Amino acid sequence: MRNESDTAARAETSGPHGSLDGRIVLIAGATSASGEAVARALVAAGATVLAVGTRSEALDALAAAVPGVDTRVCDLSDRSAVAELAMRIHLKFARIDGLIHLVGGWRGGGGIAGQTDEDWAFLERSFETLRNTSRIFYDDLAASPAGRLAIVSSSAVDRPYAGGANYAAAKAAADAWTRAIAQGFAKEAPDAAATIFVVKSLAGLEQELAARVVDLWAQDPSTINGVRQVLTASADGTKAAADPARIDG
Repeated sequence: MRNESDTAARAETSGPHGSLDGRIVLIAGATSASGEAVARALVAAGATVLAVGTRSEALDALAAAVPGVDTRVCDLSDRSAVAELAMRIHLKFARIDGLIHLVGGWRGGGGIAGQTDEDWAFLERSFETLRNTSRIFYDDLAASPAGRLAIVSSSAVDRPYAGGANYAAAKAAADAWTRAIAQGFAKEAPDAAATIFVVKSLAGLEQELAARVVDLWAQDPSTINGVRQVLTASADGTKAAADPARIDG
């Protein structure tokens, strides 16, 4: 367990409200195109980025592309592995200030009858990584003077269709879990916030997502906690905009 002097020391090395200087941000599922974009933007803004993934070669490539990133190999679907990861992080950094969950992937097709157990197992594993990381690091984020948690969800949650029923159900579970975290923060940690970025597809929105992640630390937590930020491409596909909408509950 971290003592009060550890917490005080971390607070002193962190930047003022709105600043990422001295903040420690963990990216779960960091080796995707969106993970690289988010890592690059956070490092440029002054954060220390802990990039976590399951493939060491992909993490090595990320470290080469984004100098300064601290890479960690971990199976985030294994709660004991996440607990060990947290122990190692706490030994070096005392706590984290941000958790950006980018683990995911689409599986579907075949209508309701064609929703396979194999696809569901894959999607459920992605959700399990959110459950594990958020449970293990919840106290870190609540104790931080600027704790932030963000996930990427899908517009399929609001408009599910038969061929993507597995996918929409898994994303709906992640949405609900994050809303529950937001409710916990509202009661226990007013300086922390949990938010959801909603996309139809992340393709082409990686830079917009990265900018929105960095901007989380510039926002008053009460204005983004429990909020869906819908990212959409413009008609010409060259620019994206966000349409924030508060989640009920």
